[in-house]
Amino acid sequence: MPVTRLARHQLGSESFEGESVEVKIGVRNATRELILESAQSPDEVHSAVMKALKSSTGVLELTDERGRQVVVIVEHLMYVDIGESEERRVGFGL
Repeated sequence: MPVTRLARHQLGSESFEGESVEVKIGVRNATRELILESAQSPDEVHSAVMKALKSSTGVLELTDERGRQVVVIVEHLMYVDIGESEERRVGFGL
């Protein structure tokens, strides 16, 4: 199987309203991972990854919060890390 690690963070029956999900995708022979913020729930992203792994086309397609599509050939996937996005803090607040 081409994916060496598929991390599932906080998936399940939890409420997911208006939050974004950070998806990190490791691609073979690339020096940096792809990182996108998705409006999809963690379960939806996980489902899309699993469907892509089993499909005959062998392509993972995800859409980020701005509507841009990310398409990765499954043969080049090293890992997919699905987790909640952290709020970015500005200034000296705790």
